[in-house]
Amino acid sequence: MLIVAATDRELAYVRDAETFCCGIGPVEAALQTAHALAERRPEAVLHIGVAGARGIEPPALVLGSESVYCDVIDPSSTLPRVERIEPDAALLARVRDALPEALVLPIGTSGRVGGGTACNIEAMEGFGVLRACALAGVPAVELRAISNAPDEADRGAWRFEDAFAALGDAVARVLLTR
Repeated sequence: MLIVAATDRELAYVRDAETFCCGIGPVEAALQTAHALAERRPEAVLHIGVAGARGIEPPALVLGSESVYCDVIDPSSTLPRVERIEPDAALLARVRDALPEALVLPIGTSGRVGGGTACNIEAMEGFGVLRACALAGVPAVELRAISNAPDEADRGAWRFEDAFAALGDAVARVLLTR
């Protein structure tokens, strides 16, 4: 299993696993993940990272029931587009068994903080990573640790270290179920 995150900080607590840093934002994440999938050909991808959430206290864990690309949602448009992608069902069930306390909710992907208003949980890479995996035929699921409320202007109050530690612990438990 390849563990993918936007930054090295999100991967810092991950041990005994192959990791890949995909970069920040939905486009960079999609491109870099597609490249890594072609080179490494993993059996599955666990995409991890911190996220903002409305009404969920840090450092709660959230598994994506779907990834919603908030930047392209336009209910008035008639142009076809892919704006949602679901994780691999079997992989989601396996990760959920390893992390029974994790909430299972839609996670919004947006290129900017505060842009994921279509969902209570927002991040910046999930849709890009899951879409690249789907196109490559690689099972994938998104796991986030909540670090903040998106509307919290004081980024010094965001609980990054707690969220990073929660991710490391969660990944260790998922890897035990291999």
